[in-house]
Amino acid sequence: MKYRIKTFLTTNEMIVVYIIIGLAVLIGLVNPAFNSISTVVNLSRTMLVTLIFAMCEMMVIVSGGIDVSFPAIACLAMIATGNIMLKNQIDNIPVAFIMGALIGASLGALNAILIAIIKMPPLIATLGVSSMTSGATLAIFGAKIITNLPGKLDKLYKVSLYTYTNAEGITYSLTILILIPIFICLLGWLLLKFTMFGRGIYAVGGDIRAARIAGFNVKGILFFVYIFSGTMAGIAGVTYMILMRAADPSVLMGSEMMVIAAVVMGGTRITGGHGTVIGTILGVTLIALVKNNLIMLGVPAHYQTFVVGLIMIIGTSITSLKAKHIANSIKV
Repeated sequence: MKYRIKTFLTTNEMIVVYIIIGLAVLIGLVNPAFNSISTVVNLSRTMLVTLIFAMCEMMVIVSGGIDVSFPAIACLAMIATGNIMLKNQIDNIPVAFIMGALIGASLGALNAILIAIIKMPPLIATLGVSSMTSGATLAIFGAKIITNLPGKLDKLYKVSLYTYTNAEGITYSLTILILIPIFICLLGWLLLKFTMFGRGIYAVGGDIRAARIAGFNVKGILFFVYIFSGTMAGIAGVTYMILMRAADPSVLMGSEMMVIAAVVMGGTRITGGHGTVIGTILGVTLIALVKNNLIMLGVPAHYQTFVVGLIMIIGTSITSLKAKHIANSIKV
């Protein structure tokens, strides 16, 4: 019993929890305004799109791969959906998300073909698709930002699950769009935790040859994770468009390293075979906390990237050292 408790208290997830609590206490002591419901609402809004990205990236990394194309896919899904709906006078929320999901799925399938069939290294394949997609987005739709969204999409922005007004009369609203990453996280947790297919994803990431010998459909699993990643990226693009009430063809570019940092910090091994949904949520929470609130500690904005990079190194080191310790224990 004591061993189980000790093991639980030293898991990657718990280490991230300790860091989050410590950072939150420190920020709260420096700036008491941090200790309010408004902080939770703002943090949820900041995490919203990043959490969708992190879920698709976690799934890919667990399978032993990596995907750096999701920001470009999201940008294309966002600007293409916005343009098509405006030009064809389509004003329908489900259609917007279906359109974004289909665009994302098609590019995810391209990643899967390059990786599972042509056998390209995942980093090279997804980097190439990212560059191609980004270039195609600007070539087809230009650099113009869309600010006049269809009426129903614009109204969805104003729909809230919860509204909080502080003592100064400032209102903070928890957008209904938060249900999207919650549903995706729940779906990912059920898949990885309770299905044989989910075990197959872990198996492929742990040892692809052993997974093939065990009877798992390796190509099918790789196709699934990359199409899933592309689909989620497309949905994230449409979600961001509604959240910001605008469609920008390049606004999400460059966010891949921050997302990978969150996933790795949450305990997902960059080498594959290990990762949890809870850990990913905690990793995204930590990164959002760092990005949004370090300034309250007097840390200049340009140092935030350094801190995130440092967190990524620490997170990777912890998972690597724990994996090495477990391997040595098994040998003994």
